[in-house]
Amino acid sequence: MLSNETTNSSKHAKPSFENTEIAFRHSSNADLNRAYWLFRIINVNFLVKIGPPVTNFAIKIGLPIKSIIKATIFKHFCGGETIAECDNTIKNLYSGGVGTILDYSIEGEDDEAVFDNTRDEIIRTIVRGSKDPAVPITVFKITGVGRFALLEKLDARLPLTPEEEQEWQRVQSRVLAICEKAHSSNVPVMIDAEESWIQETIDLLALTMMTQFNTKKVIVYNTYQMYRHDKLASILNDHEIAISEGFILGAKIVRGAYMEKERKRAQEMGYPSPIQPDKKSTDLDYDSALDYCTSNIDKIAFIAGTHNEESCRLLAELLDAKQIDHKNPHVYFSQLLGMSDNLSFNLADAQYNVAKYVPYGPIKAVLPYLFRRAQENTAIAGQMSRELGLIVKERKRRSGLR
Repeated sequence: MLSNETTNSSKHAKPSFENTEIAFRHSSNADLNRAYWLFRIINVNFLVKIGPPVTNFAIKIGLPIKSIIKATIFKHFCGGETIAECDNTIKNLYSGGVGTILDYSIEGEDDEAVFDNTRDEIIRTIVRGSKDPAVPITVFKITGVGRFALLEKLDARLPLTPEEEQEWQRVQSRVLAICEKAHSSNVPVMIDAEESWIQETIDLLALTMMTQFNTKKVIVYNTYQMYRHDKLASILNDHEIAISEGFILGAKIVRGAYMEKERKRAQEMGYPSPIQPDKKSTDLDYDSALDYCTSNIDKIAFIAGTHNEESCRLLAELLDAKQIDHKNPHVYFSQLLGMSDNLSFNLADAQYNVAKYVPYGPIKAVLPYLFRRAQENTAIAGQMSRELGLIVKERKRRSGLR
């Protein structure tokens, strides 16, 4: 199953990321119209900047803004408030050959009961995946099941109090429970990357879980943010550890999500920034990671989390050049719900493994995720114009069919 011998993958048509009919086949005219106006608003930086404080204030004083959010930005970027509410999104994606990564998007909490509830909810996503091939992978953040300040203290190698030692044991127990359930259910789980000043602790914990659960097949993935200048080296080093310890390395490869925060903290605290000097360096390391992983496909399972068309095109070409089947279970493409449907659905149409992140959770709790999506998108040069252009193209195509 994991062989990279010659297959029929070369017989598949190469994906065209310009094909809007395939990209938006799953979207109704109403969906397209909502996306059109939403991306036009996101394109206005001023509105994106004032959105979070205005929204938070409106919720605080009791204005009925939740229904507006749920019908617009939440509906576009999230599956629902519960797993059950995500069912239609899961089915809709799967009708186009795209899997779902259920992402319980609660963050910034600081309470043991909430951490236990989050662990239980992540386990419920695994159970959902065990019953449905449309949910092939699951995901969680360590800060969803443990306190950020505790992880920060561990990364800084500061001594823990007896109470903190017990707290850390509870964090590890929650992570172990999630990974044990993933293993027994045969549903892989990804551990998301976070800020650099807690990432070393996360990396060590992820490697510990991989050592235990990835001996026969990949169950646990760690995440590598390639906008950090040291993360290509981390993949190579962790691969050597995997070979030495006898497990399969699980790697989700992304560019990253905390760049401005990272640079600001490094400057304020007077240490060298962990971020690459420029985008070109990030792109080079990202694509080098794809090349390395495809060259070691039997011992590395990886997920290319990217909205970059050139990286998607490169990975598709690497798979064909190295005669790796499009459906090899060690390779997935991944994008976020509500973005880059031209990548996700055209890759799926060409028979590649594709899964979209589908965030869900109570609207108020998911707001930080939604605001970050909008702010990140405005920071990506040309991304919103690209999304808008494809939507406009599809609307014109459909109007020409009437």
